Amino acid sequence: MLLEMKKTWKRILIAALLAAIIPFIFILIVSIGAFGILQSKKELQNFKNASASVVLSQEEELIGKIFTENRTNVTYDQIPRHLVNALIATEDARYYSHKGIDSRSLARVFIKTILLNNKSAGGGSTITAQLAKNMFGRKNRGPFAIYINKTKEALLAYRMEKIFTKEEILTLYLNTVPFGENVYGIEAASRRYFNKSIGMLRIEESAVLVGILKANNLYNPRLNPENARKRRNLVLNQMLKYDYLKQSEADSLSKLPMVVNYVNLESDGPADYFLYQVKNEVIRILQDVYTSTGKQWNIEEDGLIITTTLNLPLQKLANQAFHDHLSVMQQKLDNQYDSRSGRKFIASLTENELKRKNMTEKAHEVKTRLIFDWQGAIQDSLSVIDSMKNSIRMLHAGLLAMNPATGEIRAWVGGVDFKTHPYDQILAQRQTGSTFKPILFAEAFEEGIKPCNYLDNDSIMLSGFEEWSPSNFDHSLGGKYSLTGSLVHSMNIPTFNLFLMVDFNRLDSLWRRLGFSFPIINNPSLALGTAEASIGELAVAYSSFSNGGYRVTPRKLVSIKSAQGEVIWENKFNAPKIRVISAKTGQLMNAILQKAVREGTGSALNSVYGINIPLAGKTGTTQDYGDAWFVAYNPKLVIVSRVGASLPSIHFRSGSNGSGSALALPLVALTLKNVQSSTELMNEFTGYFPALPPELQNELDCPDYREKNVIENFMHIFKKNKIEFDDSKPRQKKNSFFKRLFGPKK
Repeated sequence: MLLEMKKTWKRILIAALLAAIIPFIFILIVSIGAFGILQSKKELQNFKNASASVVLSQEEELIGKIFTENRTNVTYDQIPRHLVNALIATEDARYYSHKGIDSRSLARVFIKTILLNNKSAGGGSTITAQLAKNMFGRKNRGPFAIYINKTKEALLAYRMEKIFTKEEILTLYLNTVPFGENVYGIEAASRRYFNKSIGMLRIEESAVLVGILKANNLYNPRLNPENARKRRNLVLNQMLKYDYLKQSEADSLSKLPMVVNYVNLESDGPADYFLYQVKNEVIRILQDVYTSTGKQWNIEEDGLIITTTLNLPLQKLANQAFHDHLSVMQQKLDNQYDSRSGRKFIASLTENELKRKNMTEKAHEVKTRLIFDWQGAIQDSLSVIDSMKNSIRMLHAGLLAMNPATGEIRAWVGGVDFKTHPYDQILAQRQTGSTFKPILFAEAFEEGIKPCNYLDNDSIMLSGFEEWSPSNFDHSLGGKYSLTGSLVHSMNIPTFNLFLMVDFNRLDSLWRRLGFSFPIINNPSLALGTAEASIGELAVAYSSFSNGGYRVTPRKLVSIKSAQGEVIWENKFNAPKIRVISAKTGQLMNAILQKAVREGTGSALNSVYGINIPLAGKTGTTQDYGDAWFVAYNPKLVIVSRVGASLPSIHFRSGSNGSGSALALPLVALTLKNVQSSTELMNEFTGYFPALPPELQNELDCPDYREKNVIENFMHIFKKNKIEFDDSKPRQKKNSFFKRLFGPKK
C-alpha cells in the first residue's frame, strides 16, 4: 500500500514537473523561431506602417487619399487624452503597471482558453500584445495556432516594452488598429465616421471609435447604430469604473443619441475623377524623381502629402450644380423616351450595342449591380440588356475650371458618378459645335480680316456634297452680318462664308498650335463645328484669348512632400510662354465674346441667373442636339461644360432643352451664382478685361446686321446660289467686285 502511494506521488510529481517545464520548453521553441521568425529588437525599431498619401486642395483641405491600406499616422501629442483613457479603460486597465504581459490576464487565458478550451473567452492580450498582432498578423498553424500566436505576441510585447515608451506603444497601436471598411488607424477612422481630425473628437465620439475595436462590423456606427450606441455606453461605463469620468458625465454622455458624420473619400469624395488623374501624374513624377535622384517613393504606402491646385469650395459648388441641373434634365430626357416609340427606339439601340460589343448571348444574364440615380446609387439585380438600356439614356457631363494665366486647375468634375461611370468626360473627344467658331474667327483676324467686314446671309448650296446647304439656328436669311455680329449671334451662313475666305492650312496650323489633338478636315461642315475636341483642350484654347495670346499647360499639382514635410517635388509654374495668336486678336475676341454673353447666345447668364461677374463666352450645340457646350472666361477663370449622352443618337428633340444655352450653360451659371455669394471666391475668380485701345474700339464700331444696299442687291442677281467647294487648295480672302474691277493690278 505504501509502495503504491509512493508511486502515485511520484507520478503526480513528474506530471507537475512536466506541466511546469513543458510551457517553458514551448516558449523556448517559439522564441528561437521554430514556428516562424520572431522579429528582433532592430526589426521592431525599424517597423513602419504603410501610410496613405493624402491629397489636399489649394486651401490644404483633404480631398482624398491614395493607399493600399487607408491609414494616416499621427503622433502621441495629436491624440486627445480622453481617447487614450477610453482605450485603456476598455482594453487594458493595468496598461501602465505591466511590462507587456499581464499575469492576471494570462492566468485567465490559461484556465479558460487552454484548460477549458473556451476560445471565446479571449481577453488575455494587453494593448502591447494586440499591437504585435496588428503589426505582424497571425498565421494559421493548425490545432495549435492559438497557443503559438498568443505566445509569439506575448514575447514580442515583452520585447517592445523594453524598446518603446508607453506613449510610443499607444501611438503605434492607434496607428495600426483596424476599424473595418479597409480603414486602419485612429485618424482615418475619425475622418471616416465623424469627418474630423482626432484632435476635434468629443468624449462620446472617442468612445464610439474604441467600441468598434471589439468587432468592426457588429459595432460599426453606420451599419449598426444601435449596437454601436450600446457599445459606446459600455466604454463610458468602463471610463467611469476606472475614474476617467465622473458619474454625472457618464450619465449625460450615455443619454446622447448616436450621431455620425460618415464620409467615405474612397467612393464619395468631392473630386474622384480629379483624384484619379492626380494619382497617375504623381506616379509619373515619382518615377522621374527616382531616375534623377535614385530615391524611390511609394504613393500608396509612404504617406506623401500631395497639394493640388484644386479650389475645394468651387469644386463643391460645381458638384452641386451638376446635381441640381442634371437631375432635372435627366428626368426630362427619360420622359421623352418613355413613349411607345421612344421605348422602341431605345430597345433597337440596345440591341445594336449588344451586337457591337459581342454581348448578345449574355443579354439576359442577371447580376447585382450598382445603379446610379440622382437620388443616390442603389444596388439592384438587373440583366445585361436592362442595364444597358439605363446606361444608354444617361446624360453625361463634364466641367473644368482653370486659371487661364497659369493653367492651374480649379475645378474638375469628370462625370456624374465615378463609381458607376468612371470614364472621365473632361478627356472625351466630342464634336465642338459652335464653340469651334471663335477659333475660325481668330484665324480670320490673324489674316487681317476686320471685325466690321460684312458677310452674306443668303442661302448657299454646295455641289458635290449631296447638295449640302448651311442654315441658321433660327432659319433666317438675307442681309449681311459683320464678323462681330456673326459670332455674337452664332450665325451659321455668314460663318460658312468666312470659312470660304480663310486659308485652311493656316487654320489647321492654329488649331494644332492651340493644343487640339484631333485633326481637322477641310470639309464644309467644319465651319459649323464638326471638329472634335475635349473639354480640357477647349479650356486651353480659350485661355489664349484671355491671357494675351499664349498657350498654357494645365497644371494639377503644387507640391509633393514626404510624411515628414520634406519637399520631393515642387511646381515652379515657370514654363516658357508660347504665343499662338497675336495680342490684338486676343483683345478682339475678348470684346466680341463679352458681347455674346451680354446680347447673344450666352445672355441667360445674366438675364436668367443674375451672373454679374465679367465674362466672355460662347455656347455650342452639335447636330440634332447631340452635345451641348458652354465656355465662359475672364482673366482669372476659364470654365467649360459639356453635356450629352454616350451615343449622339440619344438627345433632346428641341433647343429648348438640348441647346448649349439650355443644357450646358446652367452648369456654369449655377456654379458661378453661388460664387457670387462668397466674397473670397469673388476675389479669386473675378478678373476684369483691360479696356480696348481706341483703334480697336473703332474696328468694332459697326452694326451687327445691315440690309443690303441697292448695288449689293443688284449684284446678288448675278451671284450663283450653288457653289463648288474645292478642298484641295488653300483659300484666300476675296476682294469685293469693285476692288477687283478698279483696284491695283498684280
